[in-house]
Amino acid sequence: EVQLQASGGGLVQAGGSLRLSCAASGFTFDDYAIGWFRQAPGKEREGVLCISNSDGSSYYEDSVKGRFTISSDNAKNTVYLQMNSLKPEDTAVYYCAGDRGCSSWFFGGMAYWGKGTQVTVSS
Repeated sequence: EVQLQASGGGLVQAGGSLRLSCAASGFTFDDYAIGWFRQAPGKEREGVLCISNSDGSSYYEDSVKGRFTISSDNAKNTVYLQMNSLKPEDTAVYYCAGDRGCSSWFFGGMAYWGKGTQVTVSS
């Protein structure tokens, strides 16, 4: 059974940092891509970053470039989302998802999804 578990959310002041984790199981981690999405109240879900574990390539949504980074620990089957210089507009529920590649992330959908973790940035 494929499982993805996001964790690490919380409340932080603007300018602060958080690191989210996505622990994956039930599939060959090295062959898959892990994407992060977020959904703010009243807004559509948007892709934030994606990393391909097979070749290490990564993709970023423009608003997070230079502030967020994604990394993968293949030994732990875990992907990390390091979020720095957080802004109130980053407030959302963050989800991690998995698929064979990042191409599905570009279209807003991936095959497997975990439950979200809430990130709240106060001004």
